[in-house]
Amino acid sequence: MKIYIRSSSCISPQNTFGNEGFLTDIVEYTGTRLKAIEPDYKEFIDPKQIRRMSHVIKMGVAAAKDCLNQGKKEMPDAIITGTAFGCLEDTVTFLTRIVEQDEELLPPTAFIQSTHNTVAAQVALMLKCHGYNNTFVHKGISFESALLDAIMLLNEQEADNILVGGTDEMVDASFKVLTRLGLYKRQSVSNLQLYTEESRGTIGGEGAVFFLLTDKASPDNLAELSAIKTLYKPKNIEESIIAFLTENSLKINDIDLVITGRNGDTRNDEVYKNLGNTLFRSSSLANYKHLCGEYSTSSSFALWLAANIVKKGVVPEAVIEKEVNLTAPKRILIYNHYQNKYHSLMLISAI
Repeated sequence: MKIYIRSSSCISPQNTFGNEGFLTDIVEYTGTRLKAIEPDYKEFIDPKQIRRMSHVIKMGVAAAKDCLNQGKKEMPDAIITGTAFGCLEDTVTFLTRIVEQDEELLPPTAFIQSTHNTVAAQVALMLKCHGYNNTFVHKGISFESALLDAIMLLNEQEADNILVGGTDEMVDASFKVLTRLGLYKRQSVSNLQLYTEESRGTIGGEGAVFFLLTDKASPDNLAELSAIKTLYKPKNIEESIIAFLTENSLKINDIDLVITGRNGDTRNDEVYKNLGNTLFRSSSLANYKHLCGEYSTSSSFALWLAANIVKKGVVPEAVIEKEVNLTAPKRILIYNHYQNKYHSLMLISAI
C-alpha cells in the first residue's frame, strides 16, 4: 500500500507557516539558540483558551489546524504526535511552584498541561475527535515512531486520514542543562555560518510540524512517503543505508537529493562527513538544521522540507550543500541522527 502526505504545516524559526514563500526569506540568528516565529494564534484558537496554553501547545494546535485546512479535511480519523520533552514550560512552572510554595496550595493547571500527550489531547478536544489518539516519547526517534504507527494504522485500514506531528519546545531551563551537557555551543555563532565554524556543540531549536497522511491517491497530495526505518546505534551506517535502499529496490544513484542532519557539531557531523566521502560522494546534498536548530524531533522539519521540494520541484538555495545535476528532485532520502544514537532514514517520492 502507498502512503501519501496530503498536506503539511510547519512552525519553525523560519518563515515557514502559512502561505509564505518556500524558504526564500531566510532569517539569520546570532547566538546559540533559535526561537520559533509564532503566527497570530487567534485565527486558530479561541482567545480565552490562548492565555492558558503554553508555547508548545499553541504551536502544536495551530500547526495541526492549519495542516487540516490545507488538506481540506475537517476531522482526521486519528491523531498521533511525537515529542521527546513534551510540555517543558508547564513542567518547569509546576516544579518551580512546588519548591516556592513548600508543596502547598499548588494551582493544578501547569500540572495538568505538563504531560507529554497534551498537544495531541488539545487538538482532539478542539476538533471533538474521538478517534485513535497516541503520543510517542522515544527521545531522538519520537517523530519517526509516530509516523510508523500511522503507517501501520493505514496498512491495517483502521483509518483513512491521520494527523501526525512532531513538536518540541526550548525553554531556558532545558537549554541551560543541555548546554552544560555539551549539546550546544558556548560561543555565539550565526546560524548561516554554522557549517563553517568547526567546533563542538550545535545551536538549539524548536518547532511544531504536522502532516496529514492518507492512503488515497490524489493530485493534491504533496508527496509519497515511500519508506521509513529507525536504527539504534548501528554498527555500520553505510551498510544500513545500502540495505534500506535495497529493500526498496533502489541504489544510491536513484536518489536525486540526500538531506542530512548535519548540525555544526564536529563530533555529530563525523558520520555525515565520512558518508560524503564514500556513499554520498556523487550525490546532491542538502542540510536543514542551520534553519531550525537541533532538537529531538527536528526530522519533522526535514520531512516538511522534502515533501515541499518534490511538490514544488525547487530546492531552496539556503539548504544546498553540494549540487550535482539538481533539477526538480523526484526521489529524496533523509538521513538524520540524534547524538549518534538514534538514527532514522526516510524515503520521499514525487507522486
